Amino acid sequence: MHLSITQLNLPQKWINFLSILRCLFGLHLILPFLRSSSKLRISVMVVHIKMSRPHDGHPPAFPFGNAFRMIFPRGSYLSPKIAGLLTSFEYTLAERLKKLMLKDQSDVLVLSWMRLAMELLCETFADIKVLIAELRFPVADWDEKWMDAYLDNSVKLLDICLAFSSEISRINQAQLLLQCVLHILDVSRGFPSREQLVCAHSSLGDWMKQICLRNPKLENCSTIVYGLIESLHLPKVKNSAKGKVLMRAIYGLKVQTTFFCSIFAAAFSGSSKPLVDLHVSDKFLWAEAFNNLQANVNVVIRSLISNRSPTLLKELEVVQVSVKRLYPMIDSDGNVLVEEEALKNSVSDLRKSSERLVQGLDLLSKEVEGFFQIVLTGRNALLSGLRVGDSDTHSRLEKNVGEKVMR
Repeated sequence: MHLSITQLNLPQKWINFLSILRCLFGLHLILPFLRSSSKLRISVMVVHIKMSRPHDGHPPAFPFGNAFRMIFPRGSYLSPKIAGLLTSFEYTLAERLKKLMLKDQSDVLVLSWMRLAMELLCETFADIKVLIAELRFPVADWDEKWMDAYLDNSVKLLDICLAFSSEISRINQAQLLLQCVLHILDVSRGFPSREQLVCAHSSLGDWMKQICLRNPKLENCSTIVYGLIESLHLPKVKNSAKGKVLMRAIYGLKVQTTFFCSIFAAAFSGSSKPLVDLHVSDKFLWAEAFNNLQANVNVVIRSLISNRSPTLLKELEVVQVSVKRLYPMIDSDGNVLVEEEALKNSVSDLRKSSERLVQGLDLLSKEVEGFFQIVLTGRNALLSGLRVGDSDTHSRLEKNVGEKVMR
């Protein structure tokens, strides 16, 4: 009886996994796994899976296209170790993306969620560095086009990191006004004078104005994100299985990076313009996790924007609510228009929400700075890893980078 893997009524991820094993090792090596798997309940008849020209040296056809055909040229040898490195990388990436799936829609732009997203992105960059070392594929052996693309993207990422850091700093600077208000309205030290109340009222008004201002440094984020999208392709690699493995892994990194940058840009700008809808083929082991996450997160963000939420950052939104509640309790002449207990409770709420915002921004700022340093270090390592004596290539690449930084 002839069966195809797609007729085994398995989840797509199992179909992908078994197809890859079949291509790499042959059925005689994966048959014991199939026989012993009570969970899959696959008949031993799978041994009779129809193979396409089994003796002509070509890999069997996949229902979605050979997942490794675009990686390995005909006749090239792929060791189990190299195959395992790629599988491990893609599986790890899938697990990272799953960690960001929303348990509740309100979690999407919580600062702790954004911090985790940036932390996981940094981990993927670190994995790429490890993969390069384990492949024994030094930068000196890279194609110049790969290096050009990497350097170009690195400049874009450095620029967008600076924009994010600028917005975090802007919010933190506005928080100084609230610190002044909280100090003045700390009734445990005695009730404030009328002059102090006038100052508190004015500071609350100034905070509301400042927090609604648009940061001009965020205006270019959409352009940067679209530029990253243009680089989302698998470059052609000739006669290098290691090169194609690396390019496939870097593709996963670039997709994750582009998506996360689009989320951050939308969150900080309050606009849906930077949001992207990327299509990832199911030939990648992390595709399902990514597509699910992207669909989930983008729907929530677009809903918030369409409902004209005052801000997309949850902790900042809570502070805004507290400020708007406290502001009318004191008039411009320094008169308190509510009972002292009500004023005290509102001040307490503002203090708590403000502390959560400052703490969250501090942790997120450290992750953004860490990501900036990783990108910068990676770019410098690429330049320093070029062949000794290849001064023309080195000079050209440095010139390209310099021109992009100056723009």
